[in-house]
Amino acid sequence: MRPSRLAVIVKGYPRLSETFIAQEILGLERRGFSIDIWSLRQPTDGAVHALNRAVRAQPRYLPEYLYQEPLRVLRGMLHAFRSPGFSKLIGVFLRDLLRDFTANRGRRLGQACVLARELAADVAHLHVHYLHTPGSVARYASILTGRGFSFSAHAKDIWTTPDWEKREKIADAQWGVTCTRQGLDELTRVANSADRARLSLVYHGIAVERMPQAPASRAARDGSDPDDPVRLVSVGRLVAKKGFDTLLEAAANLPSALNWRATIIGTGALREKLSRKATTLGLADRVTFVGALAQDEVVAALRAADLFVLACREGEKGDRDGLPNVILEAASQGLAILSTDYAAVPEFVENGRQGVLVDPGDPSVLSTALAALIGSPARRAELGKAACEKFASAFSFEAGLAAIATRLEASIEGSQAENQSLSSLAPASLEREG
Repeated sequence: MRPSRLAVIVKGYPRLSETFIAQEILGLERRGFSIDIWSLRQPTDGAVHALNRAVRAQPRYLPEYLYQEPLRVLRGMLHAFRSPGFSKLIGVFLRDLLRDFTANRGRRLGQACVLARELAADVAHLHVHYLHTPGSVARYASILTGRGFSFSAHAKDIWTTPDWEKREKIADAQWGVTCTRQGLDELTRVANSADRARLSLVYHGIAVERMPQAPASRAARDGSDPDDPVRLVSVGRLVAKKGFDTLLEAAANLPSALNWRATIIGTGALREKLSRKATTLGLADRVTFVGALAQDEVVAALRAADLFVLACREGEKGDRDGLPNVILEAASQGLAILSTDYAAVPEFVENGRQGVLVDPGDPSVLSTALAALIGSPARRAELGKAACEKFASAFSFEAGLAAIATRLEASIEGSQAENQSLSSLAPASLEREG
């Protein structure tokens, strides 16, 4: 009983940094779901991940800025005015606007009106990734159309959204999931007591078949050979919460006798600033910024590396990571992990077992841990083996996908049953009126 379609609403699509979304959509399609993808933004990455190419659904784009498509927005507004949910939506929107008097709030309303008008008639349910801006668009469209919505909350959207807004979105949603224990605790904290039961923890995981088998072994580099330096790799958007500035400062403090090279994969607003910092610290010949890479190139870099490093810390306005997928990807390749005891990283990396965790934002302690691991190939091999085993046994993508699919099936079937009930009442109602 699944002829109806599911609308999945995202902030931007496709994005190299959000393979977990593409992985989930592809998994749902393979389970028989028919999906429409609606994106609030146009893609900005130059490359496209193989996962996105495998997804059958083609994305549709809402007006990123309302002035760019005025007629489309006007048609959406006129349609909203005639919708049964219009009065309720205006009440909700005005309350939101009083607490968040920004142009962005108006843009969310306009995008929701366009979405509500252009949704296919057989779309039975809305599911949104991210609770902040995309969550507002999904919530407003849900009110306008009478369709239920659910959400997947991740990281920034949890920590940068005001408590009142999180609480009200949770109350209006049929259910919600988040991908870290820390995120679930935060959503549970702000939710009304009656709404907490609809929240649950579902780790993203990574489909095992997506990743090649881990290398059988790695060279025993210990930093003593200038012709064969230890290879460090770090992957992430070049933004404050990833801690690349801390990593550069830590690297600059390493003993001069150690031989190493670092590759930083990713792009972002801080690229030029970080590149200048590396030069200022005398690291230009040791640190290479390679920009954004497609997934197969990222995996190749992980396989070629000796140590994965990610110095997560708090970013701007309280922004923080969840459990970065790249940590799981590094673990899948048997790569030792050096990161911080922050955000949801400890939910996978137990300090001293699958990797080493240090205090966030402290270049000195990071440098000490980095030097120790550069000089100890045996310790790196031990940590990498344990990380790979935990990845395979405890962070199954299939288990998370099954949990999401079960909830979506129930939501779609509930919507179909309600529509059938309304249809069966209509003739009797007309006869009474006659």
